[in-house]
Amino acid sequence: MTICQADGLKKSFADQLLFDKVGFKINQGDKVGLIGINGAGKTTLFRILTGQEEADAGTFWMEKDLKIAYMEQYVSLDSDRTAYDEVLSLFQPLIQLELHLEEINRELEKRADDALLCRQQTLYEQFERKGGLTFRSRTRSALLGLGFVEEELQLPVSLLSGGQRTRVLLAKILLSGAELLLLDEPTNHLDLQAIGWLEDFLTDYRGTVVLISHDRFFLDKVCNRMFELENQKLFLYDGNYTSFKEQKQFRRKQKKKEYELKQKEIHRIEGIIAQQKQFGQERNYITIRSKQKQIERIAEGLESPEQDPEEIRFSFSTAPFSGNDVISLKQVAKGFEKKQLFSGIDLLIQKKEHFFLIGPNGCGKTTLFRMLLGELFPDAGSIYLGAGIQIGYYDQAIRMDNDSKTVFQEISDTYPHMTNTEIRCALAAFLFKGDAVFKKIGVLSGGERARVALTKLMLSGANLFLLDEPTNHLDIPSKEALEEALLQYNGTLLAVSHDRYFINRLADHIAELSAEGIRVYPGNFDDYAKAHSQAVATSPVQVTVPKKENEYQRKKAEESVLRKQKNRFIKLEALISDREKLLRKTTEELQDPKISGDYNLLLKKTEAIDQLQSEINAYYKEWEDLSLLFSDIK
Repeated sequence: MTICQADGLKKSFADQLLFDKVGFKINQGDKVGLIGINGAGKTTLFRILTGQEEADAGTFWMEKDLKIAYMEQYVSLDSDRTAYDEVLSLFQPLIQLELHLEEINRELEKRADDALLCRQQTLYEQFERKGGLTFRSRTRSALLGLGFVEEELQLPVSLLSGGQRTRVLLAKILLSGAELLLLDEPTNHLDLQAIGWLEDFLTDYRGTVVLISHDRFFLDKVCNRMFELENQKLFLYDGNYTSFKEQKQFRRKQKKKEYELKQKEIHRIEGIIAQQKQFGQERNYITIRSKQKQIERIAEGLESPEQDPEEIRFSFSTAPFSGNDVISLKQVAKGFEKKQLFSGIDLLIQKKEHFFLIGPNGCGKTTLFRMLLGELFPDAGSIYLGAGIQIGYYDQAIRMDNDSKTVFQEISDTYPHMTNTEIRCALAAFLFKGDAVFKKIGVLSGGERARVALTKLMLSGANLFLLDEPTNHLDIPSKEALEEALLQYNGTLLAVSHDRYFINRLADHIAELSAEGIRVYPGNFDDYAKAHSQAVATSPVQVTVPKKENEYQRKKAEESVLRKQKNRFIKLEALISDREKLLRKTTEELQDPKISGDYNLLLKKTEAIDQLQSEINAYYKEWEDLSLLFSDIK
């Protein structure tokens, strides 16, 4: 069933056309990935869907009373409530219903009232139907899944970091019960574990999801349709990101082939016209007019093959030689105040290796980088950088010395030996052309700041790159350009990234950091995930061969076993009777308003019932097996 539909949408800002003739249908249950270069108009299209913007032309229809939840990319939540209470506030109607049930329970303790009992039953059924038994556990599960730890759930939102506040907002949106989720870059500020949790949540989500993301691995896992904004048009594809790439390449080839065939046909007809003109007869001019109309008809449907949007094109200069051992860490430990980040770290990275450092947010990855840069010192252990090492550092915060500088000045001051022409050429490779080189650093978008930082990195000539989340602000074409450049890089790479697609293309080692130390896995992310999911091999079972027994010993052993089985058979009936009594009692307790109105008590009682029923089933199975031996006792 179609829940929203657009036809002929057009949107411009000033003299810039964002998109035109945009049309699509979104069906119930779709998981749509919306992609395109930065500035293509993805967020603007979202704002049109939510009614925050109006299209310049075209029509848009949405199912009446459709419940929508929209997560914007740069909105930060502020509240004096705790993180847990802020998300729990979503369920205020259920909380009020729960309080009402508690009031009825108190009244029933004072007096018996059939009408009140009936009212209690009706409200309880409503409470249960609307998720009253699980809303607290779902709230806690969502926050923990998105990367919070238990103690952080009780912190006021106002004391949380910007990334944590965004995750609280995301939890509220995911649990809102919306029929359509619009998510703009939902994986920002999430570590790998939290991204995996979000993938599972959205995959199982029964509603419809449209998400903007540059995370290709995430798009592959979640989406069954892809929308791409490119060259002011919207192209629709069925399937995930990998399928989209294949379909797009095929469509481009078909379009190019069709264009070439039509051009060839036009040239052929033009040849006929030229030949007819040579004859100069009246009937020849009739043929010429006919052929010219034929050309016009072909030209009407002639579309030039789509051109790829302008892309970053660069390569890192050949790095100077270094020693074979580039980074060596021995029993390194670091903590702040009373919090221990990590300890006992041993790590060796050698020349030209590509290591990716992963681990949950807050485990100390950036701190480890700062120690390698000499900005911090370890509490214990030693850090060694090999001979001839020159470090090029990409800071995920993309800090610059002075926001009042222009882009041109930032490069000129960093590399004063470069000529104006050389600086302009370097910046042009990162799409800063013409007057764009005179934009102030302070007004640049996150993507533009990232491109300035990459320009500086490209020019550094460093033989060791420390990259802290280098793809965070890049669109997909820019990520691909960076990947290609790093594949050709002649130096050593140590990177922190949550971009699994990026890791897969570049990594030859994964280093997983935790409080206990560091563990290295050979290969890329797929290899790491496979190794991580394998169960720990159990130690081999030792098989002992019994010594031969004489006949007397064997007979005594058999009689002993038989006696034990008979005693067990008699005892089982008592055990079954005892457990069934306890089961009936526990089941009756569920009717107690004190328990039925308290989710935690109700959950404990339900778990106890499940456990008792499991025990009873096992006892009955054992009793039936033994009854074949001792039918005379029955």
